[in-house]
Amino acid sequence: MGNLTLKELGRRAFETAKAKGFHDEPIDIPRALMLTVSELAEALEADRKNKRADLSAFFDKEPCEIFPFREKFEVHVKDTFEDELADATIRLLDLSTALGINLEMHVLLKMQYNEGRGYKHGKRY
Repeated sequence: MGNLTLKELGRRAFETAKAKGFHDEPIDIPRALMLTVSELAEALEADRKNKRADLSAFFDKEPCEIFPFREKFEVHVKDTFEDELADATIRLLDLSTALGINLEMHVLLKMQYNEGRGYKHGKRY
């Protein structure tokens, strides 16, 4: 799988979404953001049901001919908390790439800014 940068992941997310027809129409930012929120809501539900990915079973040494990637993914990863967080992240990476936003740079800048902020950023929670 390798160590890809956010920019590389964003390009991959965008190209996949484009190939699957998700960029045939102009970008609708409110809709794209709400679809991200819906993935986070699905993550909440997966957490409430304690649905967690089983990566040790997913990466088990069983031959891929017997248990192909898609089948193993659907059994051990699909619709879990981690899977839904990944969906939300992919949507944000796709959107930022489509809009020409260097999300990796903005994440790094924001993290540096947050490191200099006070306890709980001066808020209750």
